[in-house]
Amino acid sequence: MTDDTRFPGWHGTTIVAVRKGGRVAVVGDGQVSVGPTVMKGTARKVRRLTPGGSDVVCGFAGSTADAFTLLERLETKLEATPGKLARACVDLAKDWRTDKYLRNLEAMLIVTDGSDLFIVTGAGDVLEPEHDIAAVGSGGNFALAAARALMDQDMDAEAIARRALSIASEICVYTNGNATVEVI
Repeated sequence: MTDDTRFPGWHGTTIVAVRKGGRVAVVGDGQVSVGPTVMKGTARKVRRLTPGGSDVVCGFAGSTADAFTLLERLETKLEATPGKLARACVDLAKDWRTDKYLRNLEAMLIVTDGSDLFIVTGAGDVLEPEHDIAAVGSGGNFALAAARALMDQDMDAEAIARRALSIASEICVYTNGNATVEVI
């Protein structure tokens, strides 16, 4: 739970991942807001990690510093268990939930290696989303609904994810259309 006295109305981010046609596209918006004020419109919340030479794409919602801490931990877990994304995510979620320092981190992650797709949370969750779509952040539900509606269209994973983010940005005031895209 977020304690409003510690986090003064930070909102923002929509991350959506779509798996279709053997590819996964992860798309994130660029807006960071504090209360009703847009602090930045070009943040990069989707990253490619290359631990041990293998590619993993991550998108994050929440505190940037917290997310970077978690991405560093995930990279360490991936180096310790090469090619085992699920294991690395479970180990990260376990640490995140039980470690005195980590349990205070405010973020959510979408993680994929192109084969597996997970949402990882500080509550200890490692979720494999249904329907080959994952979405987190303030506009996540809007993007999820849009992507699900677009899945049967003649569009690839990237086109669906981009359109879903665009739709979310038209509805959620904490989401903009400045997309960062990684496809794996």
